[in-house]
Amino acid sequence: MTTRVMLVSAAAGQAQREVRFDDDGPLSEAGRRRARAAAGILPAAGRSYVSPSVRCRETAGELGLSALAAPELAGCAMGAWRGRTLAEVADGDPGAVSAWLSDPDFAAHGGESLRQLCARIAGRLAREAEEAGRVVAVVEPDVVRAAVVCALGVPEEAFWRLDVPPLTVTELSGRGGRWNLGLGRPLDRR
Repeated sequence: MTTRVMLVSAAAGQAQREVRFDDDGPLSEAGRRRARAAAGILPAAGRSYVSPSVRCRETAGELGLSALAAPELAGCAMGAWRGRTLAEVADGDPGAVSAWLSDPDFAAHGGESLRQLCARIAGRLAREAEEAGRVVAVVEPDVVRAAVVCALGVPEEAFWRLDVPPLTVTELSGRGGRWNLGLGRPLDRR
Protein backbone atom coordinates (compact mmCIF):
# COMPACT_ATOMS: atom_id res chain seq x y z
CA MET A 1 0.00 0.00 0.00
CA THR A 2 1.67 3.21 -1.20
CA THR A 3 0.89 6.69 0.01
CA ARG A 4 1.87 9.68 -2.13
CA VAL A 5 2.07 13.02 -0.37
CA MET A 6 2.42 16.17 -2.47
CA LEU A 7 3.45 19.13 -0.33
CA VAL A 8 2.74 22.42 -2.09
CA SER A 9 4.56 25.40 -0.61
CA ALA A 10 2.30 28.43 -0.42
CA ALA A 11 2.63 31.23 -2.94
CA ALA A 12 4.55 34.31 -1.80
CA GLY A 13 3.17 36.95 0.50
CA GLN A 14 4.56 40.24 1.76
CA ALA A 15 6.11 38.56 4.84
CA GLN A 16 8.50 36.56 2.64
CA ARG A 17 9.55 39.64 0.72
CA GLU A 18 10.31 41.42 3.99
CA VAL A 19 11.98 38.34 5.56
CA ARG A 20 9.39 38.55 8.31
CA PHE A 21 8.35 35.76 10.65
CA ASP A 22 4.89 34.95 9.43
CA ASP A 23 2.30 37.44 10.58
CA ASP A 24 -0.56 35.53 8.92
CA GLY A 25 -0.71 38.03 6.11
CA PRO A 26 -2.30 37.44 2.71
CA LEU A 27 -0.70 36.53 -0.59
CA SER A 28 0.99 39.27 -2.55
CA GLU A 29 -0.70 40.10 -5.84
CA ALA A 30 2.17 38.42 -7.71
CA GLY A 31 1.80 35.30 -5.54
CA ARG A 32 -1.93 35.27 -6.19
CA ARG A 33 -1.38 35.51 -9.98
CA ARG A 34 1.18 32.67 -9.94
CA ALA A 35 -1.13 30.43 -7.93
CA ARG A 36 -4.08 31.19 -10.19
CA ALA A 37 -1.94 30.36 -13.25
CA ALA A 38 -1.09 26.97 -11.69
CA ALA A 39 -4.73 26.02 -11.11
CA GLY A 40 -5.55 22.62 -12.57
CA ILE A 41 -1.96 21.38 -12.71
CA LEU A 42 -2.08 19.19 -9.60
CA PRO A 43 -3.36 15.64 -10.06
CA ALA A 44 -6.57 14.64 -8.30
CA ALA A 45 -6.04 13.59 -4.71
CA GLY A 46 -8.05 11.39 -2.41
CA ARG A 47 -7.26 13.70 0.51
CA SER A 48 -6.48 17.44 0.38
CA TYR A 49 -5.39 19.57 3.33
CA VAL A 50 -4.37 23.14 3.96
CA SER A 51 -2.32 24.72 6.71
CA PRO A 52 -4.37 27.24 8.72
CA SER A 53 -2.42 30.34 7.61
CA VAL A 54 -4.15 32.91 5.42
CA ARG A 55 -1.40 32.54 2.83
CA CYS A 56 -1.91 28.77 2.57
CA ARG A 57 -5.70 29.02 2.48
CA GLU A 58 -5.54 31.66 -0.26
CA THR A 59 -3.05 29.57 -2.24
CA ALA A 60 -5.31 26.52 -2.01
CA GLY A 61 -8.26 28.64 -3.14
CA GLU A 62 -6.38 30.08 -6.12
CA LEU A 63 -5.26 26.55 -7.07
CA GLY A 64 -8.90 25.48 -7.05
CA LEU A 65 -8.44 22.97 -4.24
CA SER A 66 -11.22 22.04 -1.88
CA ALA A 67 -9.02 21.24 1.11
CA LEU A 68 -9.71 20.46 4.74
CA ALA A 69 -8.09 22.68 7.36
CA ALA A 70 -5.28 20.83 9.13
CA PRO A 71 -4.04 22.75 12.20
CA GLU A 72 -1.25 20.20 12.79
CA LEU A 73 0.23 21.25 9.43
CA ALA A 74 0.73 24.83 10.65
CA GLY A 75 4.12 26.46 10.27
CA CYS A 76 6.49 26.63 13.20
CA ALA A 77 5.03 28.68 16.07
CA MET A 78 7.41 31.61 16.52
CA GLY A 79 6.03 33.08 19.74
CA ALA A 80 7.27 36.62 20.43
CA TRP A 81 9.04 36.75 17.05
CA ARG A 82 5.83 36.42 15.04
CA GLY A 83 5.37 39.41 12.75
CA ARG A 84 8.88 40.76 13.33
CA THR A 85 11.57 40.84 10.65
CA LEU A 86 14.67 38.73 11.00
CA ALA A 87 16.72 41.94 11.03
CA GLU A 88 14.67 43.33 13.93
CA VAL A 89 15.14 40.17 15.97
CA ALA A 90 18.86 39.98 15.13
CA ASP A 91 19.39 43.62 16.08
CA GLY A 92 17.68 43.08 19.43
CA ASP A 93 19.17 39.68 20.28
CA PRO A 94 21.80 38.36 17.87
CA GLY A 95 22.64 35.49 20.23
CA ALA A 96 19.06 34.24 20.08
CA VAL A 97 19.06 34.20 16.27
CA SER A 98 22.36 32.34 16.29
CA ALA A 99 20.96 29.79 18.74
CA TRP A 100 17.78 29.42 16.68
CA LEU A 101 19.86 28.62 13.58
CA SER A 102 22.15 26.14 15.34
CA ASP A 103 20.21 24.48 18.17
CA PRO A 104 17.15 22.42 17.16
CA ASP A 105 15.86 22.62 20.75
CA PHE A 106 15.91 26.45 20.89
CA ALA A 107 12.52 27.94 21.70
CA ALA A 108 13.37 30.98 23.83
CA HIS A 109 11.05 33.07 21.63
CA GLY A 110 8.20 31.30 23.42
CA GLY A 111 7.09 29.27 20.43
CA GLU A 112 7.97 25.87 19.07
CA SER A 113 11.46 24.43 18.69
CA LEU A 114 12.64 23.03 15.38
CA ARG A 115 12.76 19.56 16.94
CA GLN A 116 9.12 19.95 18.08
CA LEU A 117 8.07 21.05 14.59
CA CYS A 118 9.82 18.06 13.00
CA ALA A 119 8.24 15.64 15.50
CA ARG A 120 4.78 17.10 14.86
CA ILE A 121 5.16 16.74 11.09
CA ALA A 122 6.66 13.25 11.42
CA GLY A 123 3.56 12.23 13.38
CA ARG A 124 1.29 13.58 10.67
CA LEU A 125 3.23 11.74 7.94
CA ALA A 126 2.98 8.50 9.93
CA ARG A 127 -0.82 8.92 10.15
CA GLU A 128 -1.08 9.65 6.42
CA ALA A 129 0.97 6.53 5.64
CA GLU A 130 -1.69 4.37 7.30
CA GLU A 131 -3.96 4.87 4.27
CA ALA A 132 -2.93 4.37 0.66
CA GLY A 133 -3.64 7.01 -1.94
CA ARG A 134 -2.65 10.51 -2.99
CA VAL A 135 -2.55 13.40 -0.55
CA VAL A 136 -2.13 17.07 -1.46
CA ALA A 137 -1.35 19.60 1.26
CA VAL A 138 -0.74 23.33 0.86
CA VAL A 139 1.71 24.25 3.62
CA GLU A 140 4.36 26.71 4.72
CA PRO A 141 7.97 26.10 3.58
CA ASP A 142 9.10 25.14 7.09
CA VAL A 143 6.56 22.29 7.08
CA VAL A 144 8.04 21.02 3.80
CA ARG A 145 11.54 21.19 5.31
CA ALA A 146 10.40 19.30 8.41
CA ALA A 147 8.75 16.61 6.26
CA VAL A 148 11.93 16.14 4.23
CA VAL A 149 14.04 15.90 7.40
CA CYS A 150 11.64 13.23 8.66
CA ALA A 151 11.42 11.34 5.36
CA LEU A 152 15.19 11.14 4.96
CA GLY A 153 15.86 10.44 8.64
CA VAL A 154 18.50 13.16 8.78
CA PRO A 155 19.28 15.27 11.87
CA GLU A 156 17.17 18.39 12.41
CA GLU A 157 20.26 20.52 11.74
CA ALA A 158 19.78 19.66 8.04
CA PHE A 159 16.54 21.72 8.11
CA TRP A 160 18.45 24.93 7.33
CA ARG A 161 20.16 23.35 4.31
CA LEU A 162 16.84 22.92 2.47
CA ASP A 163 15.48 25.71 0.28
CA VAL A 164 11.77 25.62 -0.50
CA PRO A 165 10.71 28.28 -3.00
CA PRO A 166 7.11 29.49 -3.07
CA LEU A 167 4.64 27.48 -5.13
CA THR A 168 6.74 24.36 -5.58
CA VAL A 169 5.79 20.74 -5.01
CA THR A 170 7.81 18.29 -2.94
CA GLU A 171 6.63 14.71 -3.32
CA LEU A 172 6.98 11.91 -0.79
CA SER A 173 5.95 8.37 -1.59
CA GLY A 174 6.19 5.51 0.77
CA ARG A 175 4.90 2.50 2.55
CA GLY A 176 5.77 0.71 5.74
CA GLY A 177 7.26 3.83 7.34
CA ARG A 178 9.84 4.32 4.58
CA TRP A 179 9.61 7.43 2.40
CA ASN A 180 11.14 8.28 -0.96
CA LEU A 181 11.64 11.91 -1.87
CA GLY A 182 10.74 13.54 -5.19
CA LEU A 183 12.51 16.89 -5.16
CA GLY A 184 10.52 20.11 -5.55
CA ARG A 185 9.32 21.34 -8.89
CA PRO A 186 7.58 24.58 -9.80
CA LEU A 187 3.83 24.28 -10.03
CA ASP A 188 3.56 26.66 -12.92
CA ARG A 189 5.63 24.45 -15.26
CA ARG A 190 4.60 21.05 -16.56
